Amino acid sequence: MSYWLNLTLFKMGFWLTWALIPILVEIIPSFISSIKIMIRNHHRPVLTMPAKMPMISIIVPVYNSEDTLFACIESIHDSTYPIRDIQVILADNHSTDDSFTVFTHAQETFSDLNLSLIHTDQGKAEALNTALYSAIGTYIINIDSDGVLEKHALMNMILKFENDFEMAAMTGTILTQRKLLAKHSTLLQRNEYFEYAQAFLSGRTIETQNNELFTMSGAFSAFRKEAIFNTFLYDISTIGEDTDMTFQIRDRLKRKVGLCDNAIFYIDPIENFSKLYTQRQRWQRGEVEVIHQYAHDLTVKDFFRNFMVRRLLIDHTFLFPRMIWLFASIVLLFFRYSPIMMGMSYVVIYLLYILVELLNYLCVLQLLQDFPDERKFYRKQLWVAITFPFYNFICAWIRLVGILNSMTLSSSWNSLPIGDEFKKLFAVFKSDFGRKKK
Repeated sequence: MSYWLNLTLFKMGFWLTWALIPILVEIIPSFISSIKIMIRNHHRPVLTMPAKMPMISIIVPVYNSEDTLFACIESIHDSTYPIRDIQVILADNHSTDDSFTVFTHAQETFSDLNLSLIHTDQGKAEALNTALYSAIGTYIINIDSDGVLEKHALMNMILKFENDFEMAAMTGTILTQRKLLAKHSTLLQRNEYFEYAQAFLSGRTIETQNNELFTMSGAFSAFRKEAIFNTFLYDISTIGEDTDMTFQIRDRLKRKVGLCDNAIFYIDPIENFSKLYTQRQRWQRGEVEVIHQYAHDLTVKDFFRNFMVRRLLIDHTFLFPRMIWLFASIVLLFFRYSPIMMGMSYVVIYLLYILVELLNYLCVLQLLQDFPDERKFYRKQLWVAITFPFYNFICAWIRLVGILNSMTLSSSWNSLPIGDEFKKLFAVFKSDFGRKKK
């Protein structure tokens, strides 16, 4: 009897030790963060309107944006920010489509808008750097050409700047367009919408409180002009230029970087899994490049003091044991581990993840209280919490592949579609088996 009791305790203890990794590293911190956000949302500061709104310059990098550019410009024109105080610079970096025709049409349609176009070297960072020297605004805002602004986004962003003089730069909230999702959407696109809402309105909200924002979104970011001109501008040698700029302002200039949660920028939903695969690998590579540049002399003992260490461990280090233990689960069956006990462990962890998503869901609903239509749509997405842990698990695998590719391929590596990567993988297997036969 004692033999079986000790064996059971050993097995359960061993398995529970593994289960503690996601509980301690992800689930408990998420619980604490969610509670903090809920408390904070009940004490939101009241912003005061300045006597005169400052001039702002909006830079829109353009590359083959014929299909989306007009709607982007229209959203700027139709915003609640005074049109006389807006300068719009389209930075065309070698478009080969009819983007220029769209620009001329927009000039005619929105004749009261200060709209101009400049030609730059190819590359988003090059386009942004060139356009910065044409900006005349007190604040400089960058938005992508394939999205649209919520009508109050510019006003809300500048009001937050004007009421917090320590804030040097901010990112807006990125959401996929609910109108497109409502018409026809896949499970992948619903999970992406859920992810963006939670990442910005929950994750980045808590990062902002401690000035630990990791990345300002390249799709919608804003800066005090004096702050951005004290940096080295956008790094053209990395694909993570938005993350690099975040670190330049916060770590090099020792300035405050945050989120404006009520400044929303809408983007199109992801087209398919192949697009998600290449997108997340590109993001992962950019993150690795920036961390390599800024993460010096960091140790594990700084886990609770330095957010960079926590980010490295959660996004990178813990990816490997998580994946290893997934396959180890099968091996443990041959060591007489109970399939029922192992299965129940996974169920418990899955339910804990869902509980975390529900807490984040409530936080997002709080932050969307000024946007009743968006709030109503988001409320209907509660069911996505059931599938979201699986979506996150898949994204974790993609990040792992991105880390391996960034380690094993040259700096000129560009993300390949998943189909092309599998073809290359099968070609390697075929070549190896061919050599073995010989």
